[in-house]
Amino acid sequence: MRKTILITGGAGYIGSLLVNVLLLNNFKIIVMDKLIYGGESLLNVWHHPNFRFYKIDITEPDKVESVFKENKIDAVVHLAAIVGDPACAKQPELAKKINEAGSINLLDISIKNNVERFIFASTCSNYGKMSNQNSFIDENSPLSPVSLYAELKVKFENILINSNSQNDNFCPTALRFATVYGISPRVRFDLTVNEFTKELALGRELEVFGEQFWRPYCHVYDFSRAILLVLNAEKERVSHNVFNVGATNENYTKLMIVEEIKKRLPEAKVKYIHKTEDPRDYRVSFEKIRNEVGFEITRKVPDGIAEVIELINDKVLLNPDDPKYKNI
Repeated sequence: MRKTILITGGAGYIGSLLVNVLLLNNFKIIVMDKLIYGGESLLNVWHHPNFRFYKIDITEPDKVESVFKENKIDAVVHLAAIVGDPACAKQPELAKKINEAGSINLLDISIKNNVERFIFASTCSNYGKMSNQNSFIDENSPLSPVSLYAELKVKFENILINSNSQNDNFCPTALRFATVYGISPRVRFDLTVNEFTKELALGRELEVFGEQFWRPYCHVYDFSRAILLVLNAEKERVSHNVFNVGATNENYTKLMIVEEIKKRLPEAKVKYIHKTEDPRDYRVSFEKIRNEVGFEITRKVPDGIAEVIELINDKVLLNPDDPKYKNI
């Protein structure tokens, strides 16, 4: 029987692409989204027979509960959140309401309604700053969140992974995503790779703050593939478990990203502004998800750079500076 997946935040940057990937893999998809950034990203699946949409805020328990009563939901992929350090810092009370209270509400209702799997989109930002510049952080490394965004992710991760259910089949998994990039139905240009590439492709001078700091990067399409793999994985491999999502050889400094862009845009103008106080600086190992679930990426940062350049050069977007392409 075809399984039904509820995706919260399904109109967002990751969710809108995930919807397409899961529909192609014969799942029934229900999207629950407040549509803070609109819902145009879902128009291409609007009439799909296995797609259903509810405009609902996850902080409204009665409305969330009604969706579970109307549908037999097999798995939840929880993406809905105020996303990113700047957005959470700008609206801290709303971030706490959605990212913490709303998530707990969704989890309780999922357990009550015998959902089998619950996948939570967490973040590698949970690691904060690495203590050893020569080593890689993994899932057993200490968590040192340095922003409200990461603090709320860590809080709910702990609640989820330690959750108990009367249903022995309940299988919760937290996925700590690397820094995302690439093109999806809901484009974002407030992400490092996408933003740097867009600015330089438009012929502007780019200011780069803290060019020496490390981050891992992963294409938005590969996040969808990772979620699909976890949905299909044997429960004993992923239940009450945490996985970093990305590839170990895709850790870059900002300087390295600029150098990759300049291979395609050699005339690019870049101004480096040295910073020493950025608290987030980490290189991450992704061996666990590769060994346990068989996840391998299909795209690398240079591929993401190429697709953004093509998008800009071909004028696919009429106004790439439109505020709708940012989360703030």
